[in-house]
Amino acid sequence: VQLQASGGGLVQAGGSLRLSCEASARAFNYRGMGWFRQAPGKEREFVAAITWSGGNVYYAESVKGRFTISRDNAKNTVYLEMSSTKPEDTAVYRCAAGPGPQASTIDSAYKFWGQGTQVTVSS
Repeated sequence: VQLQASGGGLVQAGGSLRLSCEASARAFNYRGMGWFRQAPGKEREFVAAITWSGGNVYYAESVKGRFTISRDNAKNTVYLEMSSTKPEDTAVYRCAAGPGPQASTIDSAYKFWGQGTQVTVSS
């Protein structure tokens, strides 16, 4: 079981980044996927989630309208398009795979986790 996040980096406020999370088939197929983030000294927080079919997506209020989650089931990959970034988006971002096709905003609902990718937004 493997989830590999990539695409993080340094971006100026207002800029864009695209995070990718490529997963093994076992970690991806028929599973809802989520993105979470954790800033220094803060608890991990939900960012976005998408069901296996892609038909339902969920966002934290803090990123709604700025971030877009999507998936390509043929590539076992989930994406997080980040736009209009803010310094408060600075965090380590991790992707996670759920136990089934539904998605959740709660981290304890997820079964598999990838390593993080650092996103730093400068002001």
